[in-house]
Amino acid sequence: MVESDENNYKLDASGTDGDGKPLHVQYSAKFDGKDYPATGIPNADAVSLKRIDANTIETLQKKDGKVVMTITTKVSNDGRTRTSTWHGKNAEGKDVHNVVVFDKQ
Repeated sequence: MVESDENNYKLDASGTDGDGKPLHVQYSAKFDGKDYPATGIPNADAVSLKRIDANTIETLQKKDGKVVMTITTKVSNDGRTRTSTWHGKNAEGKDVHNVVVFDKQ
């Protein structure tokens, strides 16, 4: 579940990781570039968010104050497609470059 307005963003998501283990990520943050605690992210303990434009958000996942992953999320003008591009390191320290596309049914 994602809740968002002009100033705030709340994420509460459950799923499975690459090894099939349950995963539950939670955080609440403002679009102010400050660090907010996050739980359930294997290699991060905080997130920082900023709004790039009306349709684009940048999320920095951090561990001990250092950026480990940058996620740029853009929602299409019609609101039907969300594309997230991930750049950084995973929990094993390997380079990540993923593009994830969600289409609203």
